[in-house]
Amino acid sequence: YQFSYNGKNLGSATRTLSKTGNAWKYVFAAKAGMIASATETSNFTLNNSQIQSSNFSRSSKILVHNNTMSIKFNPSSKSINTEKDKEKRSFAWKSGVLDELNAELQLREDLKTTGLKSNYLISDAKAIDTRQFVKAGNEKVKTNFGTFDTIKVIMKHHKPGRETIFWLAPKLDYLPVKVSHEDKKSSYGLLLTEYKGPSK
Repeated sequence: YQFSYNGKNLGSATRTLSKTGNAWKYVFAAKAGMIASATETSNFTLNNSQIQSSNFSRSSKILVHNNTMSIKFNPSSKSINTEKDKEKRSFAWKSGVLDELNAELQLREDLKTTGLKSNYLISDAKAIDTRQFVKAGNEKVKTNFGTFDTIKVIMKHHKPGRETIFWLAPKLDYLPVKVSHEDKKSSYGLLLTEYKGPSK
């Protein structure tokens, strides 16, 4: 992906999905020159098109500032343990809970099978949040890799001034060919430049 921040083309990003047996791994990595970098990793299993989260980690670096966050999902003990910048928390696990990265994959599975659910449970460092994803019609999106018919899906945030939009291409197994995120004064975007994987 081409990665842009506040409208400026700063760098590149990749999304990589791999599996070993039924253990899946999804990695998002973005880099903007020497200024900033971020990596998110989600490990999970997949049963009947439903994701079961195992663990999630994020590390980001902007100039000299490093931030880290991790989430461990423990269905057997019905708990979720998190650590963000050395602050630890624990709260109750719920069935079907996702992380911010594999939620995108659950959306893709649902669009391929039963359609979007009315809401999704997503864990962050502090708690489980209920999020809604709303289909907002179809749009053609032009990328460096080609022009695609996409389904536009908006993630509703509870905080005002925040919005995340995914443009998912059915032809590329519902891969997001474009992502846009706005958070009050800042925004970032992703636009596909290359793809290897299943396609129709």
